[in-house]
Amino acid sequence: MTHGKSVEMRKTARMALVSLVLVGAGLGVTACQSDKDIDITKLGMDVENPQTLYDQGLANMKAGNFNEAARKFEAVDKQNPFTEWGRKALVMSTFVKYRQNRNDEAIANGNRYLKQYPNSDDSAYVQYLVGMSYSKQIADVTQDQKAAGMTIAAMTNLVKTYPNSPYVDDAQAKIRFARDQLAGKEMQIGRYYLERKEYLAAIQRFRNVVETYPNTNQIEEALARLTEAYYAMGIVEEAQTAAAILGRNYPDSQWYADSYKLLHSGGVEPRENKSSWISKAAGKLIGT
Repeated sequence: MTHGKSVEMRKTARMALVSLVLVGAGLGVTACQSDKDIDITKLGMDVENPQTLYDQGLANMKAGNFNEAARKFEAVDKQNPFTEWGRKALVMSTFVKYRQNRNDEAIANGNRYLKQYPNSDDSAYVQYLVGMSYSKQIADVTQDQKAAGMTIAAMTNLVKTYPNSPYVDDAQAKIRFARDQLAGKEMQIGRYYLERKEYLAAIQRFRNVVETYPNTNQIEEALARLTEAYYAMGIVEEAQTAAAILGRNYPDSQWYADSYKLLHSGGVEPRENKSSWISKAAGKLIGT
């Protein structure tokens, strides 16, 4: 078959397909006329020009029509896998879904991109979007903190894999926030046990904050609660050590003032025992 005949047959087949689609959509003519993009995205036709769809996606996104933008980028991604247009559309699809708070879909898209294009120019940005999608799901400390852990993992991967990317500073800020949330969760549980005089269980939670999350906003209270719990158990030397380290690092803290008052009421003062686990863990604290 000659090239000319082959082209002619393809044209004829395409015209026949269009005719069939239009006949099948006859009952929806009014709807079609009200939707400018339906001939491209909703008739199930092959689109040979991905740039057209991609540009339409950008235009819709600029206009604030994120639902339509998502459809355009998804169409490019589906119809042009493992091509440059497909790659670019997958980046934009990840971004649009992140903006729409479709966080699980954004994460799935982003992870697929990173698996397919780990060394592309956009990989750091996509890793950042994955981390941000987890970060947006971090709940109050009274709730499960799985998203905080996933944020730390995603953003740590960004910092380690793409250390020169412009997203590193914000990634580190998100890591600090997520760590503070995890420490806050430990504090919440520790306070629960402390209120019920379950001192050993409370100490374990406060200890975890000191050893695992030393440079978070929770550390002052954790040391004060350790002072309180150990003192209540009669383990005065450990209470003194916790208070001494609290005072050395945060001398103007209200938590230290309260801890000092508690010990002083029993005739003792803060004093560090260098062999205590608290003293050893204190090396991680700023100013120690």
